[in-house]
Amino acid sequence: MRIQVLYFAVFRERLGMEGEVLEVADGATVGDAIAALEARHEVVATLRGHYRVALNQSMTDAGAALTDGDELVLIPPVAGGNARHVVLSAGPLSLDRCLAAVVGPEVGGVCTFTGLVRRHSRGVTVERLEYEAYGAMAEKVMRELVDEIEAEVPGVRLAVEHRTGTLAIGDAAVVIAAAAPHRAEAFAACRAMIDRLKDRVPIWKKELGEDGAVWVGLGP
Repeated sequence: MRIQVLYFAVFRERLGMEGEVLEVADGATVGDAIAALEARHEVVATLRGHYRVALNQSMTDAGAALTDGDELVLIPPVAGGNARHVVLSAGPLSLDRCLAAVVGPEVGGVCTFTGLVRRHSRGVTVERLEYEAYGAMAEKVMRELVDEIEAEVPGVRLAVEHRTGTLAIGDAAVVIAAAAPHRAEAFAACRAMIDRLKDRVPIWKKELGEDGAVWVGLGP
């Protein structure tokens, strides 16, 4: 299938073009198209989390199916907008992207959290983890958590990225950055984000090790 990709504002400026034709396989989704564009253009990969996607003039998500002749547009923040950096990805995470999304001239303190895959958990030796997510809802709930905590903690800005798929020991599963005028608010917001994310976002973790596989929170 062939789809038309249009570029505006920062994308048009940095890519030096107003659009291009992208060929994708039958049955491809918006997420597949974005992955292909990220592989083709470093700019698109660098700006991950800083734009939304429109399909045939309506906002959409990564799971939407594509058909031949569709029009896809990467939508950067509009004037006066305040983009939320919320990323759910099967690829490597970036704390630097989170930091870039929250720092600014009014920031006096930044607190970050990185959750890593560890070798031992609950007395069991872990070989790898598998994360599964209800993608569209997970991203929606993470955005809601960012809005919720930013409303509760004065002056704070939050950014978060979470992995899906298979992770090896030492891989980052989640990264969070919280920035605020003062350190106390940054610490409080960062902790609130990881605690509420683990409680409310539909992302499931399966531990695989010497003793078999276990969905965490449910049991064998």
